Amino acid sequence: MKLIKKLKNKLKLLSHSGSDYYCPFCGYHSKDWEVVGHDLAVLREKEVIGGGRRAAGCYKCQSRDRERLLYAFIMEELKLPESKDLSILHIAPEIKLSSVLLDQHFKEYVCGDLFTPGYHYADYVKNINVLDIPYPEQHFDFVICNHVLEHIPEDTKAMGELFRVLKSGGKAILQVPISNNTQETHEDFTVSDPKKREELFGQFDHVRIYGQDYSTRLESVGFKVNRINISNKYKKLGLNPYEDIFFCEK
Repeated sequence: MKLIKKLKNKLKLLSHSGSDYYCPFCGYHSKDWEVVGHDLAVLREKEVIGGGRRAAGCYKCQSRDRERLLYAFIMEELKLPESKDLSILHIAPEIKLSSVLLDQHFKEYVCGDLFTPGYHYADYVKNINVLDIPYPEQHFDFVICNHVLEHIPEDTKAMGELFRVLKSGGKAILQVPISNNTQETHEDFTVSDPKKREELFGQFDHVRIYGQDYSTRLESVGFKVNRINISNKYKKLGLNPYEDIFFCEK
């Protein structure tokens, strides 16, 4: 069975190989991307960027557009590895991106997630609650928090904690799924049923769909917010042309 599975996977990679696209994590060159994500009415209705059914997956390593976006911004635009003397906090670290960043040997690279029964975490990930980060004020130079805040009812408290541990002049990438056609964030904390949450918010463990007022929430705790779009510059990475990077400063 394993041999058959390997053969099928090899044939799939051969059938999709090409020169149009490139995955920076595994080096696979392809003519298209694998269709991934959930096809839900609320995601279509609200034109949710960072979610929904889309051609965005790497056939070889299963990386997705939003992880490749962070790679392009961190490695190519910011060229973060050129500054080794950095303390970095990465909340809910993506396995591929965190593996790349671990290899850069920064002064300090802390990966943290709220450990949940039934889930596996890499050895380098610490049990950290983003609502109560166990580090002093002004500790980190850089913070990465990619698609986490939509899971947290007290999201502004989490934003405040990220702001607290960031040094003055520090930078943060704070990505969330966001509606392209809705101004106000939609949330309802009385909803706890997973199926109802999926229907209303696009995923069973999401508690909201952010609107275009997301920047205002970040600004309310002190962040200066810059919205940057680099998709046209990295077309071979298959980035979502509508996904802005919320690049924040303290």
